[in-house]
Amino acid sequence: MATIPWLADVLRAAGVQVVVEGDWLNRMRPGSFDPIGVLWHHTAATSSATNPHPALNICINGRSDLPGPLCQALVDYHGVFHVISAGRCNHAGTSGGSGPIPAGDGNTMLIGWEIDYNGVSQEMTAAQYNASIAATAAVLTRLGKDASYARGHRETSTTGKIDPSFIDLNVMRADVAAKMAGGTAWSSIVDNATAGRFTASANWGVSSYSGQRYGGDYRYADPVAASDAAWYKFNVPATANYRVDAWWPANSGYNASTPYIVATTTGNKTVYADQRANGGQWRILGTFTLPAGDANRVAVSRWSSASGLIIADAVRLTRV
Repeated sequence: MATIPWLADVLRAAGVQVVVEGDWLNRMRPGSFDPIGVLWHHTAATSSATNPHPALNICINGRSDLPGPLCQALVDYHGVFHVISAGRCNHAGTSGGSGPIPAGDGNTMLIGWEIDYNGVSQEMTAAQYNASIAATAAVLTRLGKDASYARGHRETSTTGKIDPSFIDLNVMRADVAAKMAGGTAWSSIVDNATAGRFTASANWGVSSYSGQRYGGDYRYADPVAASDAAWYKFNVPATANYRVDAWWPANSGYNASTPYIVATTTGNKTVYADQRANGGQWRILGTFTLPAGDANRVAVSRWSSASGLIIADAVRLTRV
């Protein structure tokens, strides 16, 4: 049975923070292991800054119905890779086939990352996502495979798995491909405090109340039956597809249906976000075709039928 004793070194060389867990070189399941790709999962446990890897023990030792190890590495809340095994693990089950990954024994074919977040009321953190992109790119390069060999469990599962939740797996592969090409896709962040890039009327207050804010503060306003939008201006380099991410601090008193307006090549598109939850991290609003040029591209509108404060904090564009 093959093993991947190079895993920790390859991750470190890619700039990923690594913690090796015990005798990881000899911790594995019996059976064949000849990996050709990387599979992303989420653990279904709720992680936090103070409890960054609640599923680590289960991933190492397994459950009553499934012996460990359950992945080659667990990715904690802060993006740290806890390397668990250099060999076969019980993480993928039977593959139904996805992209270049054929049908068959997923545990033989795939290296698994268990990203520690619950996937229902919690998304992966930006640190988890960025570390997982870097790690996946580095491992696929070592395997001699391209980004199409990165898959999500929900793509290969024959039993209806949903993991990893809240990410666009095509965007994930595009980000892995960009990393493997030696760089990253064009990306730009505009915060409410970015000089010359954010505009809002005097109706929008300023607050630093929440520790989940991006930067030093954020803007807030009551919902009204009028747009009174806060606009984010970006210098988009070329007409192309861009992923739009938003950051807000979450609070039960904030708005459950905050309108984000995206100025696309075919007109304004509106996406609604629940700002009561999933705060303190980038949340994907969608992928849109944006025109080239320096102009207002994304706005937060006050026109919401829901109660609670409307929050305007930070927006990020990434070419995909």
